Amino acid sequence: MEPMTDLGTPSVLSPDEADRAVRLAAPRGYCAGVDRAVITVEKALDLYGSPVYVRKQIVHNKHVVADLEARGAIFVEELDEVPGGQTVVFSAHGVSPAVHADAAERNLKTIDATCPLVTKVHHEARRFATDDYDILLIGHEGHEEVEGTAGEAPENIQLVQSPADVPNIVVRDPAKVAWLSQTTLSVDETMDTVDAIRERFPLLLDPPSDDICYATQNRQLAIKEIGKDADLVIVVGSANSSNSVRLAEVALEAGAKASYRVDDASEVNTAWFEGVRKVSVTSGASVPDSLVVGVLDLLSEHGFPDAEAVHTAEESLIFALPPELRRDLRAAGRS
Repeated sequence: MEPMTDLGTPSVLSPDEADRAVRLAAPRGYCAGVDRAVITVEKALDLYGSPVYVRKQIVHNKHVVADLEARGAIFVEELDEVPGGQTVVFSAHGVSPAVHADAAERNLKTIDATCPLVTKVHHEARRFATDDYDILLIGHEGHEEVEGTAGEAPENIQLVQSPADVPNIVVRDPAKVAWLSQTTLSVDETMDTVDAIRERFPLLLDPPSDDICYATQNRQLAIKEIGKDADLVIVVGSANSSNSVRLAEVALEAGAKASYRVDDASEVNTAWFEGVRKVSVTSGASVPDSLVVGVLDLLSEHGFPDAEAVHTAEESLIFALPPELRRDLRAAGRS
């Protein structure tokens, strides 16, 4: 069917518009861990009433945080901002044992919304530390997930941010070195760092399973597929979202001519559209799909056709809500 003008008569696409295409990554957006964390705060507010405190951003997306704040959640940086006896939710990125101990000392009711895949890395850290390994944690300094994992075995763990850090690594026994990683990193960059570490320590022990989460890998594979010949890639996600930032970088590495990360459609510079034929769109693992729809609507307003979804993986994983919340929901007859 031909596009219609406002007057209801057929319009003719210009040559510039006729060969345009928009490809939409599938999967994109919310992963199981993010979905679980957001629902945890929503159900806690419904069950306990406002306020419910949340340590750090529940997930790294400013729109999600603002929505939950509007519903009565109060986000704090540290537990000393939470009044004694109140309910506090720990974010999807996880916390260290010291934070759990602080919460218990202050008589806070805690709900741990740590992503189970992050919890798995915590278990691995404790196991390697029990076996007295030096643990090289690949990740970004200051990221909440890195701080939480490092807190599991601070005497054994040292941070490695890139291959450039490898020459400065000091270990007690080169035969007893293991590595772990932040779950939201670029798969390729992580393995580059692992390879550099293994050159120095050939007996380097791998974690029992891949630490990079399934959703991070799937979204990176998807953007590689639809970004390799794109004139423009738009990644929807917040600046503090490691996996969103990585997606924009992976797109360039795959061959995209230009790649930008935006929080929402309001941050899209329409000058980016000049001379562009192929646009690829995706979003980070903590992004509601409504924000992606806003970007697609903007593209449509500027003469781009409806998006074609490109499926590269299917995701069906669902995580149960935190056990402490499930228990209270059952007691209230709301399970």
